[in-house]
Amino acid sequence: MKTSEIVQKLWNLCNVLRDDGITYQDYVTELTYILFLKMAQETGTENKIPEGYRWGNLVGKSGTELKKFYNRLLSTLGGKSDEEKDAPKIVVNQEILDIYRGAVSKIEEPKNLEKIIKDINELDWFSAKEEGLGDLYEGLLEKNANEKKSGAGQYFTPRPLINVMTSLIKPQAGERCNDPACGTFGFMISAHQYVKKHTDNFMDLDADTAEFESKAAFTGCELVPDTHRLAMMNALLHDINSKIDRGDTLSPLGKTFNNYDVVLTNPPFGTKKGGERATRDDLSFATSNKQLNFLQHIYRSLKANDKARAAVVLPDNVLFADNDGVNIRVDLMDKCNLHTILRLPTGIFYAKGVQTNVLFFTRGSSDKGNTKEVWFYDMRTNMRTFGVRTPLTVDDFNDFVKAYNAEDRHSVDDPRWTVITRDEIEAKGNTLDLGLMKDDSKMEISLSELIAQSEELLSEFKETMNSLEAITSELKQLEE
Repeated sequence: MKTSEIVQKLWNLCNVLRDDGITYQDYVTELTYILFLKMAQETGTENKIPEGYRWGNLVGKSGTELKKFYNRLLSTLGGKSDEEKDAPKIVVNQEILDIYRGAVSKIEEPKNLEKIIKDINELDWFSAKEEGLGDLYEGLLEKNANEKKSGAGQYFTPRPLINVMTSLIKPQAGERCNDPACGTFGFMISAHQYVKKHTDNFMDLDADTAEFESKAAFTGCELVPDTHRLAMMNALLHDINSKIDRGDTLSPLGKTFNNYDVVLTNPPFGTKKGGERATRDDLSFATSNKQLNFLQHIYRSLKANDKARAAVVLPDNVLFADNDGVNIRVDLMDKCNLHTILRLPTGIFYAKGVQTNVLFFTRGSSDKGNTKEVWFYDMRTNMRTFGVRTPLTVDDFNDFVKAYNAEDRHSVDDPRWTVITRDEIEAKGNTLDLGLMKDDSKMEISLSELIAQSEELLSEFKETMNSLEAITSELKQLEE
């Protein structure tokens, strides 16, 4: 059985949880509580879990006894003392505490809990291990992100984009890599896999460097508790034991995140709640715009040399925002060589219509004059429509990658590839909202694209109708 088939079986269990009132937002979190125990058994790491609270203890119970035990298990693994009077204190491994801290199950019906445990136990775990349990969990996270009702897309960047960004940044063994807004930890997992691939599974490294790759090379920070839990699970299943902080990078905590060789990230979009400015006192330009604050944090967190580098996904407003936006862009181009901006297609993630870019830059050893020219690649204008039925793939980036890696960028013959000097940017008021081709508004839409768009709209309409029908049914029951 392939990983995709196992992922689908796991996702189908959401129907059981939905019948118990569990929302899509809670589904993967609920499943993670249970999956971790089973995966620990399959990987031979159950020694991290206290005796009496392992998978075998769970599958041997049913009904009310199962539900009571499961709730006690979550409480114990989350660091709370056993409710039984005079029970001995149970010491829980820190990794387990990080995953189960504050864990509370919303499953009310014991039969539903029993069915989920039984179905997970009966999955083809031999095949799952053959293909990689980390890939299985990544598949589940991606499934959740693609489910519009889950709202999880904001924590999940498309993997083709992540992998392309990583391959162009080229993290190396011994380098400190960080994602200050790590979501489910996808960027750092991609960086870890890149280094692993280019070092023969770390076999080319000495013992100290190999240990560094596992325990210190790939770090992150995530604000949302449940998403932090998913990040911890994802990291462990990919054999990454580095620190993932739970907190706000734009708070004083973020001042400790520095001296990195590589930063790969997709910060959250929007403004601080209530419009308040960042609580950091070390950022030169205070603004309520989260992305501008994250951008300042990122280029300041890099080592001050000509090798430390970053690739960051940012919305269009960062390229043209006035006032502090201008100051931050100038500061970025002074302190770093902002060598490339990729104008991404519309609609590949986040809300429809949100337009995004990837900024690639290298920190300079000085704080002035590092950007001489900026290359732009337009993957947005006159492009095919991307959506659920026509997803973004790694191959869609082939022409951009070719231009990016060209030995002589000026020799690349591609109408989407343009260069603008630092002087020209300054003459335009230091806006970076540049590099887009002329939009051929009269360009005919192909029949296949029209069909794809129509099918996607129809799918959305059907989902809306189903939701309305469900609400109407519930209202009728209340009326009775």
